[in-house]
Amino acid sequence: MTDIRVAVSGLTIDYPGARVVNNLSFTLGNERLALVGESGSGKSMTARALMGLVRKPGNVNAQQLEVLGHDLRSLTPRGWRHLRGNGIAMVLQDPRYALNPVKTVLAQIDEALTLHQRLSRTERTEKILDALHAVELEPAVLQRYPGELSGGMGQRVMIAMALVNDPKVLIADEPTSALDARLRNQILELLVAQCEQRQMAMLLISHDLPLVAQHCHRVMVMYQGECVDAMPAQALPGAQHPYTRTLWRCRPGAETYGQMLPTLDRSQSFTG
Repeated sequence: MTDIRVAVSGLTIDYPGARVVNNLSFTLGNERLALVGESGSGKSMTARALMGLVRKPGNVNAQQLEVLGHDLRSLTPRGWRHLRGNGIAMVLQDPRYALNPVKTVLAQIDEALTLHQRLSRTERTEKILDALHAVELEPAVLQRYPGELSGGMGQRVMIAMALVNDPKVLIADEPTSALDARLRNQILELLVAQCEQRQMAMLLISHDLPLVAQHCHRVMVMYQGECVDAMPAQALPGAQHPYTRTLWRCRPGAETYGQMLPTLDRSQSFTG
């Protein structure tokens, strides 16, 4: 893989008394890579490290931590302002908490644009409308407030805000967890389409392994801050690692109605 956009080696994230990510290494090219695992496995903290958003007293260390050739370990505040939005952007989990309730959609997308680019009013309007079109929303949405949007519309607005500066890398942190099954597929299909159209890489953080298997190229499985398994995403149904296999099988559905779902034997050691 020659087009390496994210390179991570030996990433550790520590809080007082706890290590939440331990010696994690991976690369991301022009592809869709998923990080999966149960809550607390270190997926979102890994994403925050790539965005420079690990709050104190958290401490980030790595042998290599690069995005688009920028060494994140020595990036200045000015460097972060240039990289975020333009180079790497992030879609958060729930629009009810990620969007500002007292600002219109227009004000919030315009703010995301003006923070990173110097454009005329006409150019800004054109880019905002293009971003709305990309997520299949009508211009009338611009005058609404977040509280007037459905969950699916709010998620599309957050994606528009992430896309408006044409990033090369998109981090999607559980972008479908607050949606029903029909909307989950719609949002993932939208993200995949935008990645392909824009030649944009995506790091997808998800609990939904069937969606990952359908929409991603590769998957890394995290457990207690470490990567314990990795494979092509389409290979998830036949995974041999006991932790990955349990994650795949412990999904409620019509075929498992009335049955006990498999549980994980935590007496085993899955980490190195």
